Amino acid sequence: MEKNDIKTSQKSLGLFDLIGIGIGAIIGTGILVLTGIVAAQDAGPAVVLSFIIAALASGLIGLCYAELTTSLPNSGSAFYYTWVSLGSFFAFLAGWTLIGVYVTTTATVANGWTGYFGSFLSELHINLPHNLMATPDSGGLMNLPAVIMVLLISFILTRGTSESKLVNNTLVAVKLVIIMLFLIVSVRDINVANFHPFMPYGISGVFTGASTVFFSFLGFDALATSAEDAKNVNRNLPLAIVISLSVSTLLYVLVGIFMTGVLHYKKLDVSEAMSTVLLSEGHVLVAQIVSFGAVLGIMAVVFAFIYAGSNIIKSMSRSQFLPAGLSKINQKTYSPNRAIWLVGILSAVLAGEFNLHYLALISNVGSLVVFLVISGIVIIMRKRYPLLKRPFLVPGGAVVPTLSVLICAFLLFNISVDAWLTYLAWLVIGVIVYLLYGRNHLDVEESQNQKF
Repeated sequence: MEKNDIKTSQKSLGLFDLIGIGIGAIIGTGILVLTGIVAAQDAGPAVVLSFIIAALASGLIGLCYAELTTSLPNSGSAFYYTWVSLGSFFAFLAGWTLIGVYVTTTATVANGWTGYFGSFLSELHINLPHNLMATPDSGGLMNLPAVIMVLLISFILTRGTSESKLVNNTLVAVKLVIIMLFLIVSVRDINVANFHPFMPYGISGVFTGASTVFFSFLGFDALATSAEDAKNVNRNLPLAIVISLSVSTLLYVLVGIFMTGVLHYKKLDVSEAMSTVLLSEGHVLVAQIVSFGAVLGIMAVVFAFIYAGSNIIKSMSRSQFLPAGLSKINQKTYSPNRAIWLVGILSAVLAGEFNLHYLALISNVGSLVVFLVISGIVIIMRKRYPLLKRPFLVPGGAVVPTLSVLICAFLLFNISVDAWLTYLAWLVIGVIVYLLYGRNHLDVEESQNQKF
């Protein structure tokens, strides 16, 4: 099973690059878009607690990821770990879930990106037709800017990790700069009266908010899929996970406090919440800078998720779950261009036709299912392969993985039925693909005889 994985790509990602991918994936739509929407619809000023709950859960999951990624460095992430621990059928479902998660998450991010893109243009007195800026359920024909942006990032990724990582690191830096600018300018505008009531929708709203924003922390899996491209993976990958989570959580909490402190939570139900807050206080120039930075910064999230999704497809294709052509590596750029374009095109279609909130809910179901599986696999792998070399071991025995499983299950319980039905429909399609193709092409004997 994928014995020659490492030979198909060059190790070009150092610690700084991995941290860039992690922060690039975690800090994006969650902080720039969903903070305001979740505050307005679910949690009020207590959106800060929603992010803290999601971050604590992610911290436990991050430790589980660190153990698995250093023990089994592979671009297949949860797909590969599930294959080793539970067998081919469940591995296919895990990989299929991840593909759906990355496609819908990319579409969610791109959808939110359009809000800042439109805000930036309007501040320059440029107004694009509403029909080309909104999805059909919002009265438009399609979200054309989101479609174009996703396809552009897909093209950049086909140039290879050595070149595209420079673009990603630059975009991440821009994003961090605009967040710090927002915090510095907004601190003097905070009105503590806006924090009351702090929890207008009750504790249930806080947990619903935590479930909604949880996909923001999917950066863990984006990092896990980069294992084959990482230098000194046993040291750098766990460090990148911890640093990415710590920095991201701090920024989420600060932005949540500042946003709801400056502007009443009921007025934050817009995708371009950060620029809206600045404009409400007359900071027009800063709002323009932030909108422009957000336009660039959110693209880093799209970069990370298309990259991760293509690696999942590449890994499943090499294992013969999916057609072999999808894992073909470009000899000049060392990138899986067919897989990249598949993720990019699917994401572009969804971004153009479906609304942000619906896409986010679907992403959350898949993300939480994947995280629950990852946490459980840590326990299973310890029992099945006790002699497997583990450069990083989650402390506390089975306590951390067990808590992680319980938290994911609880958050899944708080997600809407419609999102669950959509996810189950995606799984049904996956089962059909497995029965018609994957099962007939998979070398089961090879997978069963895989040694570590």
